[in-house]
Amino acid sequence: MIDAVRLRQFGVFVAGGLLCAGIDVGLMQLLIMKGFHHSAAASAGFAAGLLVNYAFHSRVTFDQAASKASFARYMCVVGLNYVLTIACVALAVAVLDNPLAGKILSLPLVAVNGYLLSRYWIFK
Repeated sequence: MIDAVRLRQFGVFVAGGLLCAGIDVGLMQLLIMKGFHHSAAASAGFAAGLLVNYAFHSRVTFDQAASKASFARYMCVVGLNYVLTIACVALAVAVLDNPLAGKILSLPLVAVNGYLLSRYWIFK
């Protein structure tokens, strides 16, 4: 059974993730409309989202001050999530000629991976 604290924490994690996803996808779409290549646009969106994400989750979701150690672990997870994101975008471009579909596909994968690794490794 999930206790109330973990359920609340997951809800806050999801809310923070939605905020960051909006920043991420919004910037990607803006850059694509401005003529940037889909990989560069996805990368810029991902970078903006990750900075807001770390600050939000360290302070709000997990109530911890930022540290060099947690940021280093966070960046390892970011690297993994970046590869997942770019792979999904590339797959959607190849199959559907639609980078946004790939970005949207990557979001739940990145969210689940990010929560589990944040809870049990980054902010332990």
